[in-house]
Amino acid sequence: MKATTANWILVGRLSDIPKRGARRVKNGEVTIAVFRTAEDRIFALEDRCPHKQGPLSQGIIHGDCVTCPLHNWVFSLETGEAQGADEGRITSFPVKLDGDDIHLDLNFLSDMRKSA
Repeated sequence: MKATTANWILVGRLSDIPKRGARRVKNGEVTIAVFRTAEDRIFALEDRCPHKQGPLSQGIIHGDCVTCPLHNWVFSLETGEAQGADEGRITSFPVKLDGDDIHLDLNFLSDMRKSA
């Protein structure tokens, strides 16, 4: 895949998301959950569990993982990989924190759609 220059867009502020909470960002047909850990780390995953399509933005955040609210599958916020005996992966998105501002890379979204 050809490397592209990042196109960061502001999607919210750190103060918009409670510690161990999430907010949803819609981009076309993709809904992204932006998570904040207790340590103020920010992660972004597709807001859809691969098992039963549960909304991960409504899951429980513990450490650097989120537990699906429907069937308790656990996913790494860093990689999107299922943990333990569960199998599957969720798309993770580049996200950065600039002061209190949260940014997502839009080029990553368009590159993902092209390769699908």
